[in-house]
Amino acid sequence: MFWVLLLLLAWAAAGISCTRLCLAAVRAAAVDADAARGHDLTLYEAAFLSGGPARVADLTLVSMARQRRLLLAHTGWATVVDPRGRDEMERSVIGAIGPEGQSRIAPVRATAAAADSVRHLADHLVAVGLAVPDGARTTVAGAVRQVQAAAAAVLALGAVALMLPAQTTGNEVPVVVWFALPLVLTLSCLAIARIEVHPYTRWASPAGQRLLGTLARHSDDTGDDRTYLTSVAVRGIRAIGEPDLRAAFTHRDRSAERRG
Repeated sequence: MFWVLLLLLAWAAAGISCTRLCLAAVRAAAVDADAARGHDLTLYEAAFLSGGPARVADLTLVSMARQRRLLLAHTGWATVVDPRGRDEMERSVIGAIGPEGQSRIAPVRATAAAADSVRHLADHLVAVGLAVPDGARTTVAGAVRQVQAAAAAVLALGAVALMLPAQTTGNEVPVVVWFALPLVLTLSCLAIARIEVHPYTRWASPAGQRLLGTLARHSDDTGDDRTYLTSVAVRGIRAIGEPDLRAAFTHRDRSAERRG
């Protein structure tokens, strides 16, 4: 009856993982509330909810470059033209470039993304319910992965049990039937999570996602500079239209890959 111990392990893995996923989904739903009501996203807020701190840094760089206050060369270098930042984000970028007024884009982006101004922005978005709190950003995704691992563990334990001798119960019920129960539990939990929770972003709460959806629809219209920057905030550097400016960011990404 060694298979019974394996069955207990299978039930433990399935029960713990499914419980964690249910709790994570409940906490994620609690963040929603009515946060989206009456809130107009700024470009920096939209950038953070779409891509986190790195997206905020990219948006600031692109915005300053379009205003000719920052030069982003196709070789991956950033040069300060106007050292007076108009807000905290721009001052963070200028400070990240350094006193010499020139630096590679990759370290500027990393330093600006970790600046206090971005952290304050994140705290504000969490406070109003539009962003997912730090400790919960990967909770749902992590819980889903744990349930997937539990399903694989149940299959493995069932396979081991089947290789043991005398694989029937006293009532002649095949052991595989008993292992099918925790497997059905995990698979059902994954199916429900995909319907109820998917897709779930790392940064935006469900309320934040609804506001981003509205912005994304507006950014499809051709128009002024704000429309262009909205596209960059929501979609990232792939929304950049200028070849030279796009080359500056592409050079940055390739350089980072070579160092990695």
